[in-house]
Amino acid sequence: MHIGFVLLNCDLGAEEYILEELQQVNEIKNAYVTFGAYDIIAEIHADTQEDFEKTVSLKIRQLSRVVSTMTLNVIKGE
Repeated sequence: MHIGFVLLNCDLGAEEYILEELQQVNEIKNAYVTFGAYDIIAEIHADTQEDFEKTVSLKIRQLSRVVSTMTLNVIKGE
């Protein structure tokens, strides 16, 4: 299991729309609207590194109204 987080910046006022879209992606286990440098944080659980990368590049970064992302890979869990 590969786990990571994606921090997203989105267009002004698009947070709820993007959150709803993220909740439709099977690999995303949790997603939250945040205050601060990023608008949304999403937790991803994928079977492999390749599946993780596909989720980020094909299912998250290509959503309309997503301006930028920062991906954090977990290297050691509990």
